[in-house]
Amino acid sequence: MSHPERTPLPRTFFVANTMEIFERLAWYGFFTLSSLYMTSPANQGGLGFNEQERGLLQGMIPFFLYLFPVLTGALADRYGYRKMFIIAYAIMCPSYYLLGQVSSFSGFFFAFMGVAVGAACFKPVVTGTIARTTDSSNRGLGFGIFYMMVNIGGFLGPFIAGYVRAISWDWVFIMSSFWIALNFIPALFFYQEPTDQAQQQGRPLKQVLQDIQEVLGNARFALIFFGSLIILMAYGAKWIDGQTTTITYLIWFTSHYLWNLSANNSTTSPWYRQKIRVGNKPFVTYLLILSGFWMVYQQIFITLPIFIRDFVDTADLVMALASYPDLQAFFAPVDQTHLQAELIRLANEVSQASLTVNQAYFELVHTKVMVPESQLTSALAAISHDADKATAIAATWASQYRQVNPEYLIGLNFLSIVLLQIIVSRTIEKYQALPILVAGTLILALGTALGGLATGMLMGGAMVLTSILVFSIGEMVASPKSQEYVASFAPTDKKAMFMGYYFVSSAIGFLLAGPLSGYLYSEVAKAAGRPDLMWYIIGGFGGLTAIGLVLFHRFGVMDSLTDSANPNQKPQTAS
Repeated sequence: MSHPERTPLPRTFFVANTMEIFERLAWYGFFTLSSLYMTSPANQGGLGFNEQERGLLQGMIPFFLYLFPVLTGALADRYGYRKMFIIAYAIMCPSYYLLGQVSSFSGFFFAFMGVAVGAACFKPVVTGTIARTTDSSNRGLGFGIFYMMVNIGGFLGPFIAGYVRAISWDWVFIMSSFWIALNFIPALFFYQEPTDQAQQQGRPLKQVLQDIQEVLGNARFALIFFGSLIILMAYGAKWIDGQTTTITYLIWFTSHYLWNLSANNSTTSPWYRQKIRVGNKPFVTYLLILSGFWMVYQQIFITLPIFIRDFVDTADLVMALASYPDLQAFFAPVDQTHLQAELIRLANEVSQASLTVNQAYFELVHTKVMVPESQLTSALAAISHDADKATAIAATWASQYRQVNPEYLIGLNFLSIVLLQIIVSRTIEKYQALPILVAGTLILALGTALGGLATGMLMGGAMVLTSILVFSIGEMVASPKSQEYVASFAPTDKKAMFMGYYFVSSAIGFLLAGPLSGYLYSEVAKAAGRPDLMWYIIGGFGGLTAIGLVLFHRFGVMDSLTDSANPNQKPQTAS
């Protein structure tokens, strides 16, 4: 049986992948460390935000980052990809720098929003370029290569950021700004518009907005849907309690129901006179289900770093590096002078009853040591009577209880994808996307749940690495396929716009992931003392997403989705 030859990938494909690497160096260099930065005390260079504030920022801002591509992707189709790349870098470059210069919640919010707007201009254009420069013979391989490039940046970014944060947190943001600045070079001198780009130059913005309504839904649908998510986010951020949330939802949906009764079905009426209308129902259903995948996926970046810092004893990995002192100092650095000063401060606050030993434990982990509370109790008592003892205790603990930086462990996620993504992509490329998505989602959920076993273990470091590796395999299987699937049915002249719609699932996933992380970490991991249960709950959400994908596939929604996007094209069957 003969197989068709793959079409060679053009130069523009590789230029876009190069820009993706630099953009990911900037994003993951910041975002992988963002939980650590936001929750670190101000006296250690952090912002000192609480878990709810952290969760709110990590949910709301990336929500807009992944929502805006619905519009920016359409604008790129209208005005050109190169222009959108340059606009993206002009916004992101100063925004990343400003992130390290502000200390208030509002200041960080607006700087972070600047990063989100710039990234929203970049994302649909780079994925649209990949979609336009590939065809049915090489699309699976092309998106596999693209995803590998994403993870090269994702692997190197946190390593470089982890190294420079030992100098100062400011350097983390300076490096992110620098990576974005480098992207002006390929954008200005090497990038060429995809060959069919000229076909879109005549589409007016009004038509673009009509296309958005046709695919996703009208303004009434957007209002009720995103309003519902914002209410849920407010509950997760503890702005409102459970009773207020229930009452708010009752009022919200009742008012929309009554509003709908007085509306009409005419699409030419003003938006507020139209009934709620969903656009491409199968596609919207797919995006809603896929948002559960992204909600679980994001926990590796927003929850896992602080979970490792607070609850996982990585002494086994430190011991494994004992024969390589330079590597040990790189992966598990401890500033002994700073540790000594913190011990004296904590001893004074505990002795004055302004701080409990448990609270002192969670502050001490910021110095990259993990000390059993029994030893911490006796040591702080001794230091409160004789501060000179802090010197010897700090020297002993810097050697005995030092921990590996969380960002370096999470680097395994990116490294495994760099090494294995092409193999995985070539293995699964002949199969239909949705069954592969189900398998990948289940593997990802399993890897997430395994993280709960890393607490209280003598081999905690090895266990969390196992969890990350299993998680990464699930990601390699599912994530590229989810993008490839959208690219396979998107009309040729609307590739970037449909790839922008794809990011709506990530937007919703982020909006749910941030408050979920803040709530579970504060109430389950810390208050209830069950960090393992937190991961089992998150893994359970992954299982529910897989069930949703199975039902989506079983009831033939996949075929209707393909038919609705390309009425003259028959859906492909699995080999």
